[in-house]
Amino acid sequence: MGAGRLGSNPTGHSRITGVGAYRPRRVVSNREVCALIDSSEEWIETRSGIRTRRFAAEDETLRAMAAAAGRRALTHAGIGGEQLDCVVLASMSHLVQTPPLAVAVAHELQAVNSAAFDLSAACAGFCHALAVASDMVRAGDARHVLVIGAERMTDMVDPHDRNTAFMFADGAGAVVVGPSADPGIGPVVRGADGAFLDALRMNTSWAAFRDDPTLDRPMMKMDGRRVFRWAVDRVVEAGRRALKDASVSADDLVAFIPHQANSRMIDVLADRLALPEHVAVARDVVTAGNTSAASIPLAMERLLVDGEAPAGGPALLIGFGAGLNYAGQVVLLPDAPTAPTRDEAPTTAGR
Repeated sequence: MGAGRLGSNPTGHSRITGVGAYRPRRVVSNREVCALIDSSEEWIETRSGIRTRRFAAEDETLRAMAAAAGRRALTHAGIGGEQLDCVVLASMSHLVQTPPLAVAVAHELQAVNSAAFDLSAACAGFCHALAVASDMVRAGDARHVLVIGAERMTDMVDPHDRNTAFMFADGAGAVVVGPSADPGIGPVVRGADGAFLDALRMNTSWAAFRDDPTLDRPMMKMDGRRVFRWAVDRVVEAGRRALKDASVSADDLVAFIPHQANSRMIDVLADRLALPEHVAVARDVVTAGNTSAASIPLAMERLLVDGEAPAGGPALLIGFGAGLNYAGQVVLLPDAPTAPTRDEAPTTAGR
């Protein structure tokens, strides 16, 4: 090798080889939510499309749910934890600053040869993490990467806030990214717009709460109208760019799997993208609520298990959230998982 040059070992392409999900045991109805907020079941469903959501129990910690989803994705991909080269975990609700949650999850999965790190990009986190994993595999830095989106949004939301209490929920989803002879994950389209920093934010900082414990502890606050208007323009534009960069048209798609913000927004995005009727549009939000970084892998798993989208077909993923920021790409869907994917108690209890 000549002076000033570095070697590399690119493998070519990447694809999703496995998917897994963990959905908390407790199903919470709109009626139950309305017991704590000034609202009605009809208003919630009309405004958001949400009928039920999952709330995690004490033993369903972020670590436990993430490990459960990751374990199922590994099983689906046909590999063990010891074959992982990296674990990338997207979350905005891990209340422990350090060590990284991904390291704890890698330990649970016996990923003894794996690097592990967290990625924080709110509801866009999963698509950002998927892009990182894809780039690692294509560059030859890793062969198998586990990407997890995991959230306990109930730790971040005031149950008496009528703007957020009905919306957010808990869960974890995961995919395994591995090498492929052909492209299976398209180029990522990503961006951020700090002009909307206050549209979806924490009401105060942990530092302020530390210095004045009489304050309410930090909780999510959202200006839903501003987020909606922004998403209709910026997210649709990003979706079109992702299709163009992957050399795929809307007619080629078999599925559209956006962040599960709410049904109204999903419907508007699908309409603005001019998706044909044959494209399956993920609406996991109806029964799962808005699970932030976990929502896209959870929705993907649901579509595959329910047989609503065929394996091997192209799907447009796009996440968007606080910042406001976004990321998206086109992927080829893996085979549908056959292992149990829901309603099983996690096997770990650490936070």
